[in-house]
Amino acid sequence: MRFNILHFVYFVIIILFTSNVNLIKAGENNKMLKKNRLVKEKSPYLLQHADNPVDWYPWGEEAFDRAKREDKPILLSIGYSTCHWCHVMERESFEDEEVAALMNHTFVSIKVDREERPDIDNVYMSVCHMLSRGSCGWPLNIIMTHDKKPFFAATYLPKESKYGRLGMLELVPRVKELWLNKRDDLVKSADKITYALKQNTVNNNAGTGEDLDQSILDKAYSQLEGKFDSKYGGFGSAPKFPSPHNHLFLLRYWKRTGNKKSLDMVKKTLEEMRMGGIYDQIGFGFYRYSTDAEWLVPHFEKMLYDQAMIAMAYVEAYKAAGNEEFKKTAEEIFEYVSRDMTSDEGAFYSAEDADSEGEEGKFYLWTKEELVKILGKENGEIFSKIFEVRDNGNFLDEASGNKTDLNILHLKHTISELSKKTGKPEKELERNINLSRKKLFKEREKRIHPYKDNKILVDWNGLMIAALAKAAKAFNDKTYSKKAANAANFILSKMKSEDGGLLHRYREGEAGIKANIDDYAFLIWGLIELYEATFDYIYLKEALALNAYTINYFWDEKNWGFFFTPTGGEELLTRQKEIYDGAIPSGNSVSLLNLIRLSKLTADPQLEDHSYKLAQAFVKSINKYPSGFTQYLSSLDFALGPSYEVVIVGKSDNEDTIKMLDAINKQYFPSKVVLFKDTNVNNDELENMAKYTKSHKKIKNKATAYVCKNYVCNLPTNDIEKMISLLEGSS
Repeated sequence: MRFNILHFVYFVIIILFTSNVNLIKAGENNKMLKKNRLVKEKSPYLLQHADNPVDWYPWGEEAFDRAKREDKPILLSIGYSTCHWCHVMERESFEDEEVAALMNHTFVSIKVDREERPDIDNVYMSVCHMLSRGSCGWPLNIIMTHDKKPFFAATYLPKESKYGRLGMLELVPRVKELWLNKRDDLVKSADKITYALKQNTVNNNAGTGEDLDQSILDKAYSQLEGKFDSKYGGFGSAPKFPSPHNHLFLLRYWKRTGNKKSLDMVKKTLEEMRMGGIYDQIGFGFYRYSTDAEWLVPHFEKMLYDQAMIAMAYVEAYKAAGNEEFKKTAEEIFEYVSRDMTSDEGAFYSAEDADSEGEEGKFYLWTKEELVKILGKENGEIFSKIFEVRDNGNFLDEASGNKTDLNILHLKHTISELSKKTGKPEKELERNINLSRKKLFKEREKRIHPYKDNKILVDWNGLMIAALAKAAKAFNDKTYSKKAANAANFILSKMKSEDGGLLHRYREGEAGIKANIDDYAFLIWGLIELYEATFDYIYLKEALALNAYTINYFWDEKNWGFFFTPTGGEELLTRQKEIYDGAIPSGNSVSLLNLIRLSKLTADPQLEDHSYKLAQAFVKSINKYPSGFTQYLSSLDFALGPSYEVVIVGKSDNEDTIKMLDAINKQYFPSKVVLFKDTNVNNDELENMAKYTKSHKKIKNKATAYVCKNYVCNLPTNDIEKMISLLEGSS
C-alpha cells in the first residue's frame, strides 16, 4: 500500500468531515459528571483530566466493550502532563460543557498518558505521520472503531474552527453524521489505514543481512555538517532541539577520524546552548527546545530525559575538549535534578511543566524593575547588562505575538569574554554573578512553581543513572555514583515483576505497567555505567540478567532486532520496532551498545552474535537517512572498532590502584570496557561472569592493567603512561 493512496483516502475523509451538516443538540442524557473514571488512575496526566465534563475512560476493555455495545466510535486522546498545548486543548475543549456534551453523545472517549503507554502512542503516532500533511505531536487525537482501527488523526483541536484548523464543535457532529450515514466508507478507510500500517511495520522489521561500515558514519557526519548552524550552533533552523545524541556521535567521529570540525561543532553548540535562554540561568537545567534559531526563546517544560542526555553530552565533551565550563554545566544540571527532580527514595521524577498560573514561562521570566529591586541599583544594572535584560523586555509572547516587559535571562558572551569586556577578573565576575543568581533563586522560590509530574519511569531513570555514573568517572566524584546507585537500587527493589522483568511506572507506592524495550535498554545502559563507576559486581550481574530477559521476550528471531513490547504483552494493531533516535534514543540503538559492551566485558560470543545481527537488522532504514540514527551509529562505531577491553587488578584502597583507575576514567576513550578485580575481596562472582579474569593477577605486587585491542592482548603493565599509550594506539 503506497502512501499516495492513503493520502487520497484521508483527503476523502476530510472532505466528508467538512461537508455542511447540522449541529447535534445534546439532550438529557448528556448531564455532566463531576468526576470521571480517570480519578482512579495513577498517571498525573490522567488525573489532570479527572474533573473534565468529558466522560473519559482509561485505555482498557471496559471502554472498547462499551463502544461495541453502544455502536459508537472511539476518540482516543494522547498527551502528557507537562505538554503546553495539551493544557490549552483541555481548557478550550475538554473543560467546555458544550464540547463535552457533544463528545459524550458521539464517542466513547479514552485518555492515554504517552509516558505511561509509549506502546500505544507509538502505534497511533505512526498513523498520524502516515496521514498528516503537517507535523505530528501532542496532543494527539485519533478517531477509531471499537476494534482500534483509526480513520482520523489530528493534533491540537480548538473549540471552534479557525485559521483552517477544524474545531471540535464542527468536527464532532460531522463524525456523528458520517458514522450514522456513511459507515461503510469510514470502515473501509480504517481497514486500508490499518493494512498500510501493518505493511509498513513488516517492511521496517525486515532485516537485509547487509553490513554497515565506516562509510555510513562518514555519510551521517556529512549530513550533520550540512545542517550545522555555524552562527548559533545546533542543526537546522527554528525550532531547534538540543539533540544530544548528535553530539555523542560527533565526538566519537572526531575520536575515530581526527576531524577537528566534528569536535568544533559540538563545542560551538554546547557553548551557545549554555549561554542561551534554553538554559535556566537561575535554577539550572535545560528546557525542552528553543522556538527560535538563537537558543533564546524556549518551550519551558523540563524533561528528565533531556537533563540526562544533555548532561552526558557535556560530560563527554569535557573529557574530549577539557573545557571546564562543560564540566560546570553538567554539575549544574545534576544540582537541578537532585534539588527538584529526586524522590525521597532517590529515584527521579519525570518532568516539570512549562506553565505556571496558566501562563507558559511565567515562573522563569523577569522584569528589569524586579531585578533592580532584588539586587539593588548597581548590581541589578550590572546583572541586567550581563544577561541581556532590557527595560522594555526581550520576550515575545508566542501565543499572542505581543511584546512584553518580561525578560529571558541569557548571555551573549562567555565569562572569559565578559572579563575582557568589563576589565574584571573572571573569578570575581563569577563570584558576583553567583551571588546575584542565588538571591534571584531565593526570590523565585516564592513564586508559584510549575506543576511537577512525580511519576517514576524506569527508562528515563536509566538514562539519568547512566549520566550520573559517567560524571562520577569523569569528575572523580563519588557523589554522583551514590545518587546513581540510589536510583538503581530503588528500581531493582521496587519496580521488578515476579518473573524477573521490570514494571514501567511507579507512583504513590505502586509499580505497574509491563516495561518496554526502552526500559530494559536504558536501565541496562545505566547499570553498565554504574558498574564501571563503582565496580560493584551486583550492577553487572543485574545488567546481564535483564539483558537475557530482553533477548527472551523482545528479540525477533526471524528478522532480528528488538520489538518495543514483550512477547505476551497487550495486542495492539501492530507489534512495532523503534529505531529512530528522536527526542530520546531508540531502545534498539542503546541495546546495540549494551550487547557490544556486555559481550566484551564477559567474553560471551552469543552476546556478540546478537549484537552483529542487531547491527544488520535496520540497514535499509539507516542507509536512507543516517543522521536520523546517530545513537545507533555511536553504538556501531564501538562495534567497528578499534575497541578495547581493560582489566585492572589491584587493591581498591591502594594509591597505585586509585591513580590507575582515575587515569583511565579521565581520558576520552569511548570504545572501551573496564573490569576491576579487587584483590582485597573474593572475586568468585566476578570470575563467574567473566571467566577469563581468573588468570588475571597483580604483577610485581602492584596495580596491574591488562589491555586488549580488537581481540589482541598486550602484556600486562604497572605503568600508567604505558596503559594510556596502549589505549591511544601507540606502543
